[in-house]
Amino acid sequence: MTPMRNGDVSFWYADIGLPKPRPPLDGDRRADVCIIGAGYTGLWAAWYLKQLDPGLDILIVEREFAGFGASGRNGGWLTGSCDWGRARFVAESGKAAVNAMIAAMAGTVDEVIAVCAAEAIDADIRRTDQLTVATNKAQMARLRVELAERADWPVERYRTHLIGAGELAGRMRVADGLGALVIRGVARVQPAKLVQGLARAVEARGVRIAEATTVLRYGPGAVVTDRGTVRARIILRGTEGFTAGLPGYRREWLAMNSAQVVTAPLPEALWAEIGWQGGELMGDEAHSYCYAQRTADGRIAMGGRGVPYRYGSATDVRGATQAATVRALTAILHRYFPQVAAMPLVHAWCGTLGVPRDWCATVGFDAATGLGFAGGYVGVGVSTSNLAGRTLAELALGRVTERTGLPWVNRRVRKWEPEPLRWLGVHAMFRALELADRREARTGRESRLAGWAKWMMRR
Repeated sequence: MTPMRNGDVSFWYADIGLPKPRPPLDGDRRADVCIIGAGYTGLWAAWYLKQLDPGLDILIVEREFAGFGASGRNGGWLTGSCDWGRARFVAESGKAAVNAMIAAMAGTVDEVIAVCAAEAIDADIRRTDQLTVATNKAQMARLRVELAERADWPVERYRTHLIGAGELAGRMRVADGLGALVIRGVARVQPAKLVQGLARAVEARGVRIAEATTVLRYGPGAVVTDRGTVRARIILRGTEGFTAGLPGYRREWLAMNSAQVVTAPLPEALWAEIGWQGGELMGDEAHSYCYAQRTADGRIAMGGRGVPYRYGSATDVRGATQAATVRALTAILHRYFPQVAAMPLVHAWCGTLGVPRDWCATVGFDAATGLGFAGGYVGVGVSTSNLAGRTLAELALGRVTERTGLPWVNRRVRKWEPEPLRWLGVHAMFRALELADRREARTGRESRLAGWAKWMMRR
């Protein structure tokens, strides 16, 4: 049996092959716009900047290669969801503004699909539903609460409903499944195909991408790298989970880790047992949640938290993940789908996502300095990065649109605590969530530990 591959970025790149390296920066350069980071955020910002002003000279600097980070390693969920603390946004900006943001986020699914069609990007996109599955009474009770909360928002009311065990089994046979929250209007994607297609699309419009170029520091008018200095009047940062590695940004966004495993292709007889013929995105209502997709070539990719946080916001080494994490994800996969217990796993990997202190994504731009940023997507970056990049482009060019006034624009978020408080707090929180899941599975009643952990998360 071929040994399971661990790391080397992700299975998504094993599927299509690593991209041909682009040259690094070769000395000092000038540009109208310099973007730090060639992931979804930076590439979407560049794409929309070129739509607004085709004559702009745009240079993207990237430490590794375009799509190296979370953009090429995520779970492939294009959901259009606004899943952060809505109550916080309502308190700051009012309910109408939050409703506009929910609608804008929901629109990203169609927007991404439309751009991919226009740019001939084949990213294995499939329109489908998202199923958040409950396997005990406490989880089912939470889904009912969530449904009631979503009913308070017109867009969410239209796209969300609850199903019971029988209807769930008709769509997907999950062991002990009691029901699921269904969210319509989402899509599955192959993440690496999407980010590589975006990189080619912006290059075709004249955007320069300098890879293997490490940013040492930046400020108004200048990005200093190990390969030279870029002078630009507009500088945009799209470094997500790698932001903490920039000087002065150690406590800006916490670098949270998430990992995945993927099976060999399942035979059709096994798919007939499982169902899942609609290609739905599958997650659970556990506190330490999982996320999964049925890939275009008939595999199951299962993800979740492994080691949630490395001391000092350290990141992984080219996606390699710990053996204990692989075992934990394998157990989740086999618990929900015991039918695949004999199927080999062929790849495991992890990635880093950005988490602000209030767990709410932000977009910001200061016209006085020409500095902007977007990120802190807390794991829903495939769709969020599209809206963020589009908004960032409009802000940078001084355009006033329905997006530039949304509640997440130019919010002030406090920094994370210094170490070791940060490490202790995050690990205590996730340990409490794991214990809460065990108690709920045993008793069927909601655990108070989870409430404490979530209070700690957003206090």
